[in-house]
Amino acid sequence: MNVFPDILPMSSWLPVVSPPFVIAGPCSAESEEQVLSTARELAKIPQVRVFRAGLWKPRTRPSSFEGVGKRGLQWLAKVKAETGLLTTVEVANPRHVEEALSHGIDILWIGARTVVNPFSIQEISEVLQGVDIAVMVKNPLNPDIKIWIGALERLNQAGIRKLIAVHRGFSFFAHTPYRNSPMWEIPIELKRLYPELPVLVDPSHICGETSLLFPVAQKALDLEMDGLMIEAHIRPEEALTDKEQQITPENLKMLISSLVIREEYGTIEFENKLEELRSEIDKLDEELIDILGRRMKIVEDIGKYKKENNITILQLKRWSQIIRDRVDTGVRIGLSREFLLKLLETLHEESIQRQTEVMNRNH
Repeated sequence: MNVFPDILPMSSWLPVVSPPFVIAGPCSAESEEQVLSTARELAKIPQVRVFRAGLWKPRTRPSSFEGVGKRGLQWLAKVKAETGLLTTVEVANPRHVEEALSHGIDILWIGARTVVNPFSIQEISEVLQGVDIAVMVKNPLNPDIKIWIGALERLNQAGIRKLIAVHRGFSFFAHTPYRNSPMWEIPIELKRLYPELPVLVDPSHICGETSLLFPVAQKALDLEMDGLMIEAHIRPEEALTDKEQQITPENLKMLISSLVIREEYGTIEFENKLEELRSEIDKLDEELIDILGRRMKIVEDIGKYKKENNITILQLKRWSQIIRDRVDTGVRIGLSREFLLKLLETLHEESIQRQTEVMNRNH
């Protein structure tokens, strides 16, 4: 069953002049001059059709800059009147929503810290009941697609048809070059499950610094995401929040002009060759599945043998040897170590589960 049966396509309500569609603006609205100066420069970029600015900032420490609040809404109204750009702000509670609506904000967005709380999402959904407005929902801090979908679903059930998911990366314990790990497999899975749901990518929050913005933005487009949300500030070095990840409007213009917009479909010759290669993949996948099925049958036989001889399931020496041998073999033929480790870990988890089920039979 389709969870989002009535989502409106972005093209039906957003003024897209030329791809890619871009939302841009400072992390935080700091002053009327800063907001208007930034907006005037961004309005000169054809791909930028929406101006973003944070007014209520959910900071970790109360001594940090927590935004200008309600008075910034008047500045955004001036941005819209002067430049024609649509405006969007982050909301975290019903009061924020009501104030944004009363000042003519076009798009609301719900941040990662709010998305994780179903109570907050429900309260926001209830105040939006019957309101014709667009809402963007960022992914939660942790890589949990169900929480993300749940927040989107609550809003849609409240009647929000102009709904967009925003991928801003996930908090992750492993060291990576990014502020938030992209974990592209999660937004890809969201698009697979709900192809009617637009998904934007926020490279600023993924990267945490401007030097990484271009490759992340390009990958987002290569993965057929529907647009970008990028933080831009007229004077990033003076920004009160997240100065490292904001770029100037001029640099944003150069970044956008450097992006390659790829075609979704090619020539007849291209499509025929692609179909030929995909057929080979299909055959190999069938072989892989057959091999995995036979492997798991042997795993169950091993489980029975262990049970008959009262031997433990987990044998770390054997597992360590498998990891070492299989990874070395795979790396020699061009497979990445990270991929092999993930694959072997998945196989090992399934094998342990199968053997556990065998051990527990007739008990």
